[in-house]
Amino acid sequence: MLNDNPLAADKQKIEYWICLAPIWVLPEYFPLLKSRGARRIVALSSTSRFTKEHSIDLTEQKLANRLADGEHQLISWAEQHQIEWIIVRTTMIYGWGRDQNITMISRFIQRFGFVPLLGKAEGLRQPIHVDDVAQFCHLALFKKNITNKAYNISGGESLSYKKMVERIFTTLGIKPFFFHLPLMFFRIIITFLHIFPRFKKVSVGMAKRMNQDLTFSNKDVKRDFEFEPRGFELSKDDVGK
Repeated sequence: MLNDNPLAADKQKIEYWICLAPIWVLPEYFPLLKSRGARRIVALSSTSRFTKEHSIDLTEQKLANRLADGEHQLISWAEQHQIEWIIVRTTMIYGWGRDQNITMISRFIQRFGFVPLLGKAEGLRQPIHVDDVAQFCHLALFKKNITNKAYNISGGESLSYKKMVERIFTTLGIKPFFFHLPLMFFRIIITFLHIFPRFKKVSVGMAKRMNQDLTFSNKDVKRDFEFEPRGFELSKDDVGK
């Protein structure tokens, strides 16, 4: 309920907003944003809108649809009320051991000592550090000559899924150890993993994507913001060790 939100009781005018919650919950707060005099909103979305649209996993398809619907609702409402908007779609976010991407792989390695791979796992990835995402959101919030645009932002380095996991092993101080398995064995492993609460979100769709390129150009980001995120640099803090 908005009435339970302390912001609702405070009448201070706030013109600039960054939404880091899932974009599909943002429409619930449109009345609040309007009442507080919002003039510009930067909302975080995800490139999963595109990469999971045709996933074999129905839950992932639903996620992609929710992202797309949240974006459409924000654009429609903001333009109706003459409010500037910027949508920031990120690739795989990592950092500080609190993400659900690199940290989940790290926890798997620390628990089991190996990582199963589907095929050669050569699909390209562009992990982006959470600090770079925060920096870009801040830039987008106050870039006055850029309005009503969506940006895909990715890390500054493209590397294969297998190479990405090798770096996690290295950061943990563990020798890389892989099993190359067919999809049917992944289904069995994933069923087993769902016993552990922290691995509940592991899906067959994730395995399938190990061999798919999930890369997005940073050309527009560099042109409009002169923004260049770091390569895939991992610290002990990033792998939750």
